[in-house]
Amino acid sequence: MTQDGSEVITKVSEARDKIGNELKKVIIGQDTIIEEMIIALLTRGHCLMTGVPGLGKTLLVKSIAEIFSLTYKRIQFTPDLMPADICGTELLEEDSATGKRIFTFNKGPIFANMILADEINRTPPKTQAALLEAMGERQVTAGGKTYTLEQPFFVLATQNPIELEGTYPLPEAQLDRFIFNVVMDYLSPEHEEEMVMRTTNPEIPTLETVFSGPELTEIQNLVREVPVSSNVVSYAVRLVSATRNTDNSLKYVKDMIKWGAGSRASQALVLAGKARALLYGRYNVACEDIRALAEPVLRHRIITNFHADAEGISTEDIIGKLLHDIPEN
Repeated sequence: MTQDGSEVITKVSEARDKIGNELKKVIIGQDTIIEEMIIALLTRGHCLMTGVPGLGKTLLVKSIAEIFSLTYKRIQFTPDLMPADICGTELLEEDSATGKRIFTFNKGPIFANMILADEINRTPPKTQAALLEAMGERQVTAGGKTYTLEQPFFVLATQNPIELEGTYPLPEAQLDRFIFNVVMDYLSPEHEEEMVMRTTNPEIPTLETVFSGPELTEIQNLVREVPVSSNVVSYAVRLVSATRNTDNSLKYVKDMIKWGAGSRASQALVLAGKARALLYGRYNVACEDIRALAEPVLRHRIITNFHADAEGISTEDIIGKLLHDIPEN
């Protein structure tokens, strides 16, 4: 780790409280969600957020974009949304100088640092696939030309767990592209009272910028330099492997899981662990980082079978049992 890197790590750990304090001006009682979102951002990962309407998902994303001085666009996904509506389209225009007609590319809302893909499961697979290229390749192809997206680039897609009629569930391959599946739940009565008091008065909170876009990119590069020991990598891989239904699987895994997490989950656990260690001012990843992030990394990568569904056993229940049963060493 270079001296410059150490200085940036110190800067990040000192800014952790400032980030939380700024977000708490507008977001009440969602500390774990905020931390997971920041970690995803530091890893260059994309986030899938599940929660009922009215919990502040849009406000959270806008606030994060503001404190990191990022450009922000919101795309409302609907059944009639087309790929060109998010990526952009070529328009035939007349050149005033030559009088000739030429095609010019009109950029869509995907050309921003932070994208809120609101209710992504309400749009057809063709449009979902267009977003997949932008997420995976950080580029958009239109009219035979490839356009690179501005960095940093972060997609937060939301899903509404209710009103599922007329939706298009994301395929497993696309779900795997999200580093986290973050679940936003109802506030406690105390936090909801505080939120209501704060949002119904005439004062509008002003958020201060914590990092600029280039500074965030520098930190994202530094995340990959955080060292990780072989035993931590081994624990992450064993935890992910334990979700797979094989001859050597634990009995409840054989009974409850149809498909387990793939290798990208192991990568996500270690990379997110690096970001968490950096956020907490540590120079190495610990097993506690892997355990803390196992649920958001794995919950959308495990497919339970009919028996688990009939028994009311969720992926979170299985992940909790695995964290108890898989030893760190």
